[in-house]
Amino acid sequence: MSDLLSLADFLNPVNRYYLSHDEDYREGQIGHHVKLYETDLPDLEEADVVLLGCGEQRGDGNPGYSAGPDVIRSRFYELYYWHKDIRIADLGNIKPGATLADTYAALRTVTAELLQIGKTVIIIGGSHDLTLAQYDAYKSWNQIVEASVIDAMIDIEMDRSLRSRNFLMELLTGEPNFIRHYNHIAFQSYLVNPGMLETMDKLRFDCYRLGVVKERMDEMEPVLRNTDLLSIDMSALSHAAAPCNYLSPNGLDGEQACTLTRFAGMSPHLNSIGIYGYSVENDIQQLSAKQIAQMLWYFLDGKWQGRHEAMFAERDNFFEFNTAFAEIDTVFLQSKKTGRWWMQLPDKSYIACSYQDYVQASSNEIPERWLRAQERS
Repeated sequence: MSDLLSLADFLNPVNRYYLSHDEDYREGQIGHHVKLYETDLPDLEEADVVLLGCGEQRGDGNPGYSAGPDVIRSRFYELYYWHKDIRIADLGNIKPGATLADTYAALRTVTAELLQIGKTVIIIGGSHDLTLAQYDAYKSWNQIVEASVIDAMIDIEMDRSLRSRNFLMELLTGEPNFIRHYNHIAFQSYLVNPGMLETMDKLRFDCYRLGVVKERMDEMEPVLRNTDLLSIDMSALSHAAAPCNYLSPNGLDGEQACTLTRFAGMSPHLNSIGIYGYSVENDIQQLSAKQIAQMLWYFLDGKWQGRHEAMFAERDNFFEFNTAFAEIDTVFLQSKKTGRWWMQLPDKSYIACSYQDYVQASSNEIPERWLRAQERS
C-alpha cells in the first residue's frame, strides 16, 4: 500500500460536490457509489476499475491544461449504476508536469502501479499522444501487448511537429518494443496517405477503414477481444455524434462508439482504455462529454457481460464445429453464454474469431483472420 500512497504525489483530488453542482447523487447513480479521491486516496483493494483524469494537451499544441476530465466525470456520475458488482474507484487527475515529458512520466507511473495490482484503468481527457504514456506503463513491466487504436487518422506523420500527429511512430517502432500486434479501427481513407497503409501492412498490422467498421461491426468484436490496450481519439466519431470533433463531419455514430467500448469491456485481456481528444471549448451543451460518459457506461456493461463467459475447460458451455478448408482440419467453438466464436490454429491454440470466419471455412475458403494469424506466428 505504501507504493500506492506515494501515487498521491502525482494526483490532484476531485470535489464530488463540484461535479454534482452542489447536489447529492441519488442512490442509484454512479456518483453515489464510486470511491473518489477527495481528501485521502480511496482503498483500491476491492476496486475493479480505476478512473484517471489527465487534461494534458500540450502535445496537440494547446498550452492550457484541459478541464475535460471533470466535465466527463460530471456526466458519467449522473448515469445510473446497473453493474454494481463492477466496483469503481476514481483517483482524480494527474498533476500537470513542468514539461510534457513530466506529465507522461506521471501518467505512466500511476497507470503502471494500477496495472501491476490487477486493476483495469480508464484514462479520460487530454490529447491523443497520451497513448504513449499509457503504453509506457506496460513497457515499465516488460509486458508485451496487443494495442488497438480507434481514430479517423493514423498518427505517424513525421513531418508534423505536433506530438499528437506523430506519436504512433515511436509506439510502433521504438526500441525495445513490446507491441505484439497493432490494430487501427475506423480510419477515414481521405485523411490517410496510402503509403501509410502500405507500411502498416508490411508490418503485419491490421487497419480497418470506417466503411468496413460500420458495415461489419461484429467483426470488430474479435479484434477488441484480443486487445490489451485500447486508445480512442474522439475524432473517430462524426461531428454530429461528438460536436467537439472538428476534424471531419463523418465518422462513427454514437451507438457504434458505444458498441465498440462494450466489445472492449468484454475482452478478458483488456486492462487499459484511454479516451482522448475531448475539447471542452468546442463542445456543444456538453454533448460530447455525455457521449463519452455513455461509452464508459457501455464499457462497464461489457465488463459485466464478459465475467459471465465460460472457460474453455467447460466444454459443455460451447458448441463445437469441426470443419476443413484447403485440406486443413480445424475446430470452431461458439459460447452458449455470449455467442462469441473461437477458431483453432494448426498449433491447437485458439484465437478469437467471428461467425463470418466460420461461414468462410465451411465454404472451403481460408478465413483472412486465420491467414493473418499464421503470418504473425
